[in-house]
Amino acid sequence: MTAGIEKAAGSKARYFLAIAVTATALGLSACASNGPSGSSAQGASSQAGGNVVGPRDTGSYPNLNIKPGQAAPQFTDAEAQAKLSQLNAERASAQNPARSKGVKDESAALRKLAATHGPDTLRQIEGKCDPALDPTCK
Repeated sequence: MTAGIEKAAGSKARYFLAIAVTATALGLSACASNGPSGSSAQGASSQAGGNVVGPRDTGSYPNLNIKPGQAAPQFTDAEAQAKLSQLNAERASAQNPARSKGVKDESAALRKLAATHGPDTLRQIEGKCDPALDPTCK
């Protein structure tokens, strides 16, 4: 009876040992390669037109004390003020686009509608009257 248990335990141990040996072999083979010389990474860089630039060994340390150049010319104070006034004008027109286009101001009528809309709707609901269904309903 115990022979079956020992046999099962032995096969499990052999199974885990085989997995460990395989994983170790794969790990060591990955460390044995010396770069992407024969892999698809080499093919990808050659397919990209050859303009892919990677690290190069120049034989010396890089000089980090070289000051980088400007990416773009700097604004003068006059250009900065001109751009700022243009942005302020666009901001003012964006805050109230209707006034900049000559549309008349209806804010008073909309405020009146907002004040009376609630009570009118309650009157219709409480009276069970719908003007969409009954045009004589008020």
